[in-house]
Amino acid sequence: MKGGRGRGLAGWAAGIPVVLVALPMAARGRLPDPLATHWGGPDGAPDGAMSFGGSMAFPAAIWAVLVLGVAVFAAARAWAATALLPAGVALAGAQAVIVRANLDREDWRQAELPTAWVAVAVCAAAVLAALAGMLIDRRAPGRARGGGGPADGGGRMDVPAGERLVWLARTSNPWLGLTAGALGAAAAAGAVLGVGGLVAGPAWLVAALALGVADLAVLACSSVRARVTGEGLEVAFGPLGWPVRRWPAAAVESARVEDRRPVQVGGWGYRLSGLGTTVMLRAGECLVVRAGGRDFAVSVDDAARGAALLNSLARCGGGGGGVERP
Repeated sequence: MKGGRGRGLAGWAAGIPVVLVALPMAARGRLPDPLATHWGGPDGAPDGAMSFGGSMAFPAAIWAVLVLGVAVFAAARAWAATALLPAGVALAGAQAVIVRANLDREDWRQAELPTAWVAVAVCAAAVLAALAGMLIDRRAPGRARGGGGPADGGGRMDVPAGERLVWLARTSNPWLGLTAGALGAAAAAGAVLGVGGLVAGPAWLVAALALGVADLAVLACSSVRARVTGEGLEVAFGPLGWPVRRWPAAAVESARVEDRRPVQVGGWGYRLSGLGTTVMLRAGECLVVRAGGRDFAVSVDDAARGAALLNSLARCGGGGGGVERP
């Protein structure tokens, strides 16, 4: 696993054990030893317990086996995000539920499971994580091959009759990715502490939601994928490939390459300025598309080839074929 997906999954793999250990440790003085870890007795009473150390080591061991399996088997690596994201959420959520149930109890037999909304929240988070993982894995770089003839920044590309041309380019900003990771970690920490009962009142939920929204906004601007096909231009944002902006080939007035800097457009990310809209992830060449009298620019490599193909498609109203660049 390479690129932003690999780095993100590596951080996730390293972060989950920290949560599994840190959460009980943060409440150490308020927990019995052993802790109730299983409920199934009469009236939902706890019927199984585990030592304080075991309550941290057991889920961490499960996580280690899962991560190792994903790392070892190639087929599993292809779906690593689909497997690891929901599993991590489920383990962290289960640990938070156990801590909450045992909190301020003198004996593990007094532990009571929290209200149903906690379980619903954990299950919903795991489902959302699974869907996000599927999107990330499906949009991971594949076996695309480069090709095609030379093109200048404002020219056109010769499209052989009967062929379909596709141009694809990706760019990411590691600093925005790290910022998104920090915001996501803070949001997750607030959620876990709240579910675990270590933070009282609604403030933790408001803070977690606010940080989560900020995280999604930064994450969406941390990477971009631009693709030109016979239908026109598609620009997808973030590791999930969403949101997406599309321009039909017939709506494109022109395409060109420009060298742009963050200082020109007002900074990094999705920027609005006198130059129009710019998705600024790194300084340098940008693919600039004019449609509806407005300019949209995105900082991607090989922008000249993308502009040339888009100009050719716009001239003939669509169609195309044969180059693909990862």
